[in-house]
Amino acid sequence: MSPRTNSGRRTACLLDDAVAVLGLPGAVAGVYLAGLSALSALSAGAVAEPGVADHHLNVTVLVPAHNEQLNIEATVTSLLNTDYSVQHRRVVVVADNCSDDTAVRAGAAGAEVLVRTDPINRGKGFALEHGLAEVMKIPWTDVVVVVDADTIVSTNLLRALTAIVSGGEHAVQADYQVRNPGDSWRTRLLHIAFTAFHQVRSSGRERLGLSCGLRGNGMAFSRDALQRVPHQVHSVVEDLEYGIRLARDGIRVAYAPQAWVRGDMPADASASQTQRDRWEGGRRLIRRTEGPSLAKEALRTRDPVLADLAIDVYLPPLGQLVTALSVGLAVATCTGIGARRQRAAYVHGIGLAGVALHVGRAWRASGTGMSGLVDLARAPGYVAWKLVRRAQQAFGQLDAIPTNWVRTARAGEHEEPV
Repeated sequence: MSPRTNSGRRTACLLDDAVAVLGLPGAVAGVYLAGLSALSALSAGAVAEPGVADHHLNVTVLVPAHNEQLNIEATVTSLLNTDYSVQHRRVVVVADNCSDDTAVRAGAAGAEVLVRTDPINRGKGFALEHGLAEVMKIPWTDVVVVVDADTIVSTNLLRALTAIVSGGEHAVQADYQVRNPGDSWRTRLLHIAFTAFHQVRSSGRERLGLSCGLRGNGMAFSRDALQRVPHQVHSVVEDLEYGIRLARDGIRVAYAPQAWVRGDMPADASASQTQRDRWEGGRRLIRRTEGPSLAKEALRTRDPVLADLAIDVYLPPLGQLVTALSVGLAVATCTGIGARRQRAAYVHGIGLAGVALHVGRAWRASGTGMSGLVDLARAPGYVAWKLVRRAQQAFGQLDAIPTNWVRTARAGEHEEPV
């Protein structure tokens, strides 16, 4: 073999090693997701009915609402139909900066109503802070449950959440799913994504005794937790932010798969993308502001709950992860041919296999059947479109992601102006 050939092969080997190293974070993410999926599968079928609390806890259900006149009555009715003692529950709607009949309709449906008007400090976080301040003034409340204003709930919701609090937990998250998955291929894809993010990962973490995280809808907090860690978070992902604050104070979020909440999701392309932009933009913000300190604290304390939350904060959306691993696999294949080995290809392939197992588990658990598989085939084009939008936002070609409360339009409605 000539010196030139040896030199070329050494160069190819170095390139292969470099590509393998670049692919390690993606491979670790894939293995992590596959592990949670396997634990979730082991938990399948083992969901029991909620236990009976030692005593009836007094529950206040807090419903933050902004211009939800079309949905609020159904939500209040669903909450009032839960199988929890009427003497030990109350439903309070916070009508926040509403310009419609949300407050009137909520009251007519049987809820207590708090009207809040503050054109500067707008957003779900401010609405919750106001509602919690009013609720905590009265010693009667033992547990606060937060439910969105476009949601229906399982009849056992309050019983399941309070049973877990009675068992010693201070924060609980019910299973959060899409209420209208059959409206379009977008809502079905979102339903599969919710199943992956809210159900598969949460049940895997619960099996390990970690924090499943807060999802913004179907959350429960003990009075002690709210006193120890006041809910003073105002970002567009206030649930993620508050879950991290709870963990730093030693409070994990338990998962309650026995009970569910189902929120209405937009089927329209524009409204759906606006909603996703807000969610993903909010997570990027938390990654920048909380990620480094959270990772350092996890390493310093060796706390598995904080370590898992740090991993979760840094996990990219599945579409971005698959794109990075796929591009890496293509490059790795080329470098591997020159190096006469496939080390980098194996690294990226392991990551892709892990993600595939995670998505497959979510698809099966979602119950969408063949329709869901067909919709998953649309995902690459959808991801490509999202990446283009992300690039346009980065270069200022699209409007900035709003940080205040902008209600997502539903079918037949228009997105309200920022």
